[in-house]
Amino acid sequence: MSKRISIIVAIAENYAIGKDNDLLWHISKDLKRFKELTKNHYIVMGKKTYYSLPVRPLPQRTSMIITDVSGEEIDNCLMAYSIDDAIAKMDDAGENFIIGGGSIYKQFMPLADKLYITRVHKSFDADTFFPEISLDEWELTEKTDVDDDPQNDFTYTFETYNRKR
Repeated sequence: MSKRISIIVAIAENYAIGKDNDLLWHISKDLKRFKELTKNHYIVMGKKTYYSLPVRPLPQRTSMIITDVSGEEIDNCLMAYSIDDAIAKMDDAGENFIIGGGSIYKQFMPLADKLYITRVHKSFDADTFFPEISLDEWELTEKTDVDDDPQNDFTYTFETYNRKR
């Protein structure tokens, strides 16, 4: 049985996702969506992403950290020492969420079944980018536009894609 691998990310128009190991924006609705979708699931991330989290590990989730430092341990987290090791340790029954960063997204993109994208309708200066989403490979199955968020000077869209089979 293959593992269910989903990617969850917020990306700008220019595919920017971060700068200096930090997010480029604060979108409360996006953070709530992230929490609802990932709660009671495995979340898989690189070490820099883990250390950038405001609370570590995130509550009500199983955190898996991918590191290339053999034998490294982080309290209360599952450790994986390669992409293959991470896949082997993923939840067999539930959805596994890839939450970053840039190189982790890039490595899991060909393996993912589903994408949960928050598309921010603005470009940002960044040093970390998400791989391009090819509509030859992905089908948009859900879309919700948000254009009434008083916290931000931009609009955004929640999108869900399924891999075409």
